[in-house]
This record gives sequence, structure tokens and C-alpha cells, in this order.
Amino acid sequence: MTNQHKGKPMFRIMKYLSKAEIGQMLIALVSIVGQIWFDLELPDYMSDITTLVETPGSAMADIWVAGGKMLLVSLGSVCCAIITGYIAARVASSFGQRLRSLEFRKVESFGPAEMSKFSTASLITRSTNDITQIQMFITMGLQLIVKSPIMAVWAVCKIAGEGFEWTVATAIAVVILLVAVVILMALVMPKFKAMQRLTDNINLVARENLTGLRVVRAYNAEDYQESKFTKANKDLTDTQLFTNRTMAIMMPLMNTVMNGLMLAVYWIGAYLIEAAELTDKLTVFSNMVVFSSYSVQVIMSFLLMSMVFVLWPRADVSAQRVMEVLNTEPIVKNGTKRAADIAKTGQTGTVEFRNVSFTYPDSREAMLQDINFKAEKGQTVAFIGSTGSGKSSLINLVPRFYDVSAGQVLVDGVDVRDYDMVALRDKIGYVPQRSVLFKGTVAGNISYGDKPGENDTVELADTSTPAGRKREALQLAADAANDGKLTDEQMSRVKAAADVAQASEFVNRMDGGFDSPIAQGGSNVSGGQKQRLSIARAVYRHPEILIFDDSFSALDFKTDRAVRDALAEEAKDSTKLIVAQRIGTIMNADRIVVLDEGKVVGQGTHKELLENCEVYRQIAESQLSESELTA
Repeated sequence: MTNQHKGKPMFRIMKYLSKAEIGQMLIALVSIVGQIWFDLELPDYMSDITTLVETPGSAMADIWVAGGKMLLVSLGSVCCAIITGYIAARVASSFGQRLRSLEFRKVESFGPAEMSKFSTASLITRSTNDITQIQMFITMGLQLIVKSPIMAVWAVCKIAGEGFEWTVATAIAVVILLVAVVILMALVMPKFKAMQRLTDNINLVARENLTGLRVVRAYNAEDYQESKFTKANKDLTDTQLFTNRTMAIMMPLMNTVMNGLMLAVYWIGAYLIEAAELTDKLTVFSNMVVFSSYSVQVIMSFLLMSMVFVLWPRADVSAQRVMEVLNTEPIVKNGTKRAADIAKTGQTGTVEFRNVSFTYPDSREAMLQDINFKAEKGQTVAFIGSTGSGKSSLINLVPRFYDVSAGQVLVDGVDVRDYDMVALRDKIGYVPQRSVLFKGTVAGNISYGDKPGENDTVELADTSTPAGRKREALQLAADAANDGKLTDEQMSRVKAAADVAQASEFVNRMDGGFDSPIAQGGSNVSGGQKQRLSIARAVYRHPEILIFDDSFSALDFKTDRAVRDALAEEAKDSTKLIVAQRIGTIMNADRIVVLDEGKVVGQGTHKELLENCEVYRQIAESQLSESELTA
């Protein structure tokens, strides 16, 4: 076990508390101690009032004065409780907000390797349900952790000298409670740990069903999906039932012990009063009243502790899951060379692979072996091969979604591992195999990521302070004011990019044109339309390097040709790396790299490869007619 995983996660996660939050919690601590002091003073006033009532000749004014002091003490306890509750709620909310932000930022730095370690469903659960559990613990648990032992020890000290018999009765009650709590915790702790995993599982099944709903319906597999969900739901429900039923014993047990102790106190008191001298009976009775109050405080302390034992395991498991995300370091590390450093090379748009080999994390078999090629500025280099030959894996090495296992990938003469991520990806326009659109407008999706004047990093405001909340409000207001508003120059670039991607025609037909809304995931446009908007988004950037990962497969032959012709004209200065399945898409490329089982088996033009590369010729013959082959 590494050092970062040692100790209780709930304690380790507290390192993310701000100085302001720590200060506020210290104030809350003082307030809790004040509340305990007020609560434990009440029995003394009750004793005074009892003595005054039972003593013949006592003045009513003295009783009223004692009652008034008791009321003031009660109000003091209430005020302390309100202050503590307010501070705890404020700290919990600001701390939870910070954890969600930190977790979101960490996930943004993850590559495919880290994403495969944590499922999407699990990451969503960790940033919502798990952080809610931590917030709940801070709101209630921390108060109880501090309050219950202090109150128990203080109350025990107060009653220790009041009567041996009463003290023994209280000690027996405390032992019974401790044994019961230990047994219950031993039973439920493993279940609490399993509960979060089962929550992940049910989220995974639900997400899988929702994202694949069309396929489910097409294959009439609703019953199958329902059975999977039913099983996941039953597993979670059974675990929750076990924990809830077990913990349901806690409260009745506490009440039973408390009622039993009160009965014992009064039974012993009756015995002691009967045995006392006439002059001592009032003193014994007064002591009994005080002792009964203090004994209730002791039992209440253990009642509060039992609530801690309910909240703690869940929060501890949740904290561990959140820390797992925050402590995960991406395999792909950020470099140091920025745009100004790269400009010194004097190269633009060059991509070179030198003896590159690549193996996926947790895989024994190399996906790519000894890859060598170079793409000069403005050239079109295409990659083709059978399914699983490593085409997509190869181009994913350029934007550093993965890092090479051996060799070098050079962009503008600099190893991509030396690049600052922002500097590297500013050079690249990337169109994935599966197009992705975001909720917003058509124009917003095409100009995605273009925020002139925006800071490289968003400030993580400390919302535990008024100044932090003010900065956050100003930041959100500025973002809202600029959101979705493009300059005339930006709109001109949006339209030009849409023209290149052959998207303008269908966009203009949409109600609202470039301001038309795009649903989450682009569910309100077709697959081909999504792909064209993705291509437009890449072209909009005017990047040095354009990467198309089988991006033309969703387009018909006519549109495919029109897009490529437009790219050749409008993006002639950009180096284009194209993964394709269709020979027709790449036959005019400056260089075609043929892959087979992770190795380069041929490089050259279309005509050259037809003559000297058997793998390429077989692919071409399967797609082209004899006349096309000989043309």
C-alpha cells in the first residue's frame, strides 16, 4: 500500500479545505463547546429550583430569578447551535463545490487510459452522490464527532461524585451501548463499502440502456435490458435493506437503554431517599434530579455517536473514491515548450514518426511497431489498412491522447512529449471517428473553443469567503454576457468553415440558421450532418495540422469529394492526416501509408502502391472496378 492510500480517507480529504474554512470550523468548535457548557449548566439550575420549591418559606422571586437564569442558559445553547449549524452548512457547501471542481478538472486531464480505469458512470457517481455524502458528514458528522465525546466526558465528570450506585448504573448502560455499536458497525461497514460500487453498477446499466436505446428497440431487447437493470437494482436494494434494517435497531436500543437507566436512577433514588435521614432526604432528591439529567446527557452523547457511525462509513468510502480520482496522475504528462519555443525551429505543419512503437496500457501485444514516415507542410498523408491494423491508434499519438512506447513523434521538429498540451493542440484540428456535438447552437459548435481574451485557466474561487463568492459571481456574469455571442469576424469564419465542410446548405434550411439550437449529443441532426459540423469545427481553427480519423465514412461519395476538393483549396497550407476505409477518399493523397497488423507494409502514391504493395492492391480491387484501377 502506497503512502497516499494510508490513513482514513475522510481525514486525508480535509487537506483540500481552505484556510477560511479551517478558521470557520475552529469558530464552530468554540461554539460547540459553548453549547455543551450551556447544556450541562441546566441541571444545576434545575437542582436550585427543586430545592427552592421543596424548601418551606422560599420566596417566589428567588424561584423566578433561578428560572430566568435557566431560560438565558437555554437561549445561549440555542444561539450556539444556530451558529454551529450555519457554519457547518457553509463549509460543507463550499468544500463540496471545490471538490466537484477539482474532480472535474482532474477528469479533463485524463486520457483514454485513465477513462478506462474509471467508467463514465462511476465518475458521475463520484462527483455527485459521493460528494453529497461528504457534505452531509461535514454538515452533521463533524459536529457530532466533537460534541458527543466532550459531552460524555464532561457529564461523567459532573456525576462521578454524586452517588456510587447511580454511577455504576450509568457505567453498565454505557458498556451495553458500546458493545451494541461495535457489533452493528462490524455488520454494516462492509455493506456500506459495497453500496457505492453497486450504485456505480446501476448507473452503468441505466446509461448503457439510454445511450443504446435505438439498438435495444431494434432488437426487441427491452426484456433483456430490464432483467439486467432489475438485477442491478435488486443487488443495491438488498444491500440498502440490510444496512437500514440493521441500523434501525440502533435508535430503539438507545431509547431502551436510556429509559432503563432513568428507571434505575429513580429506583435507586427512591431507595436512597427512604434510607436517608429526614434532613438529608431533600438533598438526595435534589441529587437524583441532577443525576437523572446528567445521565440523560451521557446517553444522548452515545446517541449522537451512533449517528456518527451511520454517517462516517458512507462518507469514508465516498472520500476514498473521490481521492482515487484526485490522486490519479495521467500517464500523459504535460511538457514545457510553448508556442514561442516551437517557433524557433522555423518549421510549421511537419509531422514525423521515427521508429515509433506503441502498446496500449495493460496490453502485452504491441499495436504499432517501428513506424516511420514524414508529412511536410501542406501535404496530405493518408493511412489505410484492414480493421485493427492500428490506423486510429497511430494518429491518436499526434495530439497525445496516448504516448509512444518507443521512438518519437515530432511536430515541427519537436517531440510531442516536450510540448505544453495547449501549444500542441492549438496546432491541430481534430475530427474523430465518432462525431461529437455539444448542446448550444450551430455557430457555437463550429467555433467551439474559440474564446478570445479568455484566461487560460479559470480561477477556482474560494466560496467560503464573501470576497470569493463575489469573484465567482462576477466571473459567471462575464461568462453569461459573452456566452454564444460571436464577433462579425468569428461569424465570417464560421460560415467559411461550414462552406468547406458542405454544411451551409442544410444549416441555412434550419429554423434559425447558424443560431439554430443543437441538442445534447447532436441528437436533432443526422449522422452525416454531425460529421460535417465536426469537420467545419476543425477547419474553423485554421490549424497547421488537420487530422481526420475515418471522418468521411459517414458522407456520401459526392459530399466526400466536394469536402476534399474544398479542403485542398481552403486548407492548402495545412498538413492533412487522413484515416480512411475508402480508396476513393485517399487515392489523390501525396503519400499513402499502408498498415497491416501494426506495421507499415507500403508507402507511396496510389499508383506506386498498386504496383508494389500487395495489401493495398487487394483493398483497391475489393472497392474499385478494373477500369478505375487502370485509370
